[in-house]
Amino acid sequence: MRNILKERDKAVNWHPYTQMKTADDIIPIVRGEGVFLYDHEGNKYIDAVSSWWVTLHGHAHPYIAQRVFEQLNTLEQVIFAGFTHEPAIQLSENLLKLLPDNQNKVFYSDNGSSAVEVALKMCVQYSYNLGKAKTKVIAFKEAYHGDTFGAMSVSGRSAWTMPFKEMLFEVIFIDTPTSENIEQIKQQILIISDEVACFIYEPLVQGAAGMLMHDSEDLSKLMKFCREQGILMIQDEVFTGFGRTGKLFAADHLSESPDIMCFSKGLTGGTMPMGITSCTQEIYNAFLSEDRLKTLFHGHSFTANPLACTAALASMEILLEESTQLNIQRIGEQQQQFAEILKEHPKVENIRQTGTILAWEYKTNGESSYFNEIGKVLYRECLRRGILIRPLGSVMYLVPPYCITSEELNFVYAMILEVLNLKIGELVHPKT
Repeated sequence: MRNILKERDKAVNWHPYTQMKTADDIIPIVRGEGVFLYDHEGNKYIDAVSSWWVTLHGHAHPYIAQRVFEQLNTLEQVIFAGFTHEPAIQLSENLLKLLPDNQNKVFYSDNGSSAVEVALKMCVQYSYNLGKAKTKVIAFKEAYHGDTFGAMSVSGRSAWTMPFKEMLFEVIFIDTPTSENIEQIKQQILIISDEVACFIYEPLVQGAAGMLMHDSEDLSKLMKFCREQGILMIQDEVFTGFGRTGKLFAADHLSESPDIMCFSKGLTGGTMPMGITSCTQEIYNAFLSEDRLKTLFHGHSFTANPLACTAALASMEILLEESTQLNIQRIGEQQQQFAEILKEHPKVENIRQTGTILAWEYKTNGESSYFNEIGKVLYRECLRRGILIRPLGSVMYLVPPYCITSEELNFVYAMILEVLNLKIGELVHPKT
């Protein structure tokens, strides 16, 4: 802890406390550079959550910007029906080389929710095209897969979905697997296996649920069982993909491969919106027919947008550089070291870490849900110290860009410890 506080003292000269009015103020951001965001008054903030987990390499990355600029002057958009273009072809080829061997085809869309919608439609129609009546879906409790209706349906029922609960399709929710409960989960699935179209899951880390983490070995066992039962598996790597778990994909931690994978967020390095759903040759073949009624009737105006494809290609190049891979390893090690420090803190509990993702809970006497007001308080206090975090209620977490330096990350830790050390009465409470 002493070393972290030293880094705080070294760094404080480049970031004085930010002046703010209320916790609910909307702060106009005028530019970004690397790990920093700059507001209209010249204050700067370390983006310690990668702007909702998308900005892999920092803001306004010059290489990505240059590549997009060049593409903008060549081809900015073209209908992706009956046409194709080089960035889309190249991105498909480059991505598939990095995925499990059974991933052979790519379907482009606009965002993570849409990538999930496509995956669900693929699975249900796959069974339909083969003349089977499989429509049930299995998902983890407390799952989050997006905000469109299909994605909401396979997400855990909560305050977010309550206004639409009568409109969401039925889903069988199961616990995340552990060595203690996996046999029970298998029995639960076995009863309905003949009716199940697919199992959708967030591998290793359930992000929006509060960075809940589960073991790769247990998940692999569950996946193997689903394969034995002929249940298609959708692996939602919208959050965990592109290095977040310490490896390129969460799939790289698993001994079993999914049938379908979903990507977005870090796909373009946070530069532009894009979604991808990859699948096996077997699934693709079920739609390959002279019968037009077997077509997957799904498309977007901006499907495979050349600018987004180009941003993704550039981001992937940077991701695969040795320096980036070393940064990911170093960030993971720093997060692990800070986790050990947090274990000694009296206001912290339930610390967990996977790769570059670190999460913990601020002890409260009340509920630990997303709606706990302490989240706003912690957000405000960190923002005053030049750190952008977005607590999920009492759950605090760090998902930094891969370009963050050791010194910058230590400064983040120092500021967080400073906030954690404040007495309740010293915390600046938001306007109610």
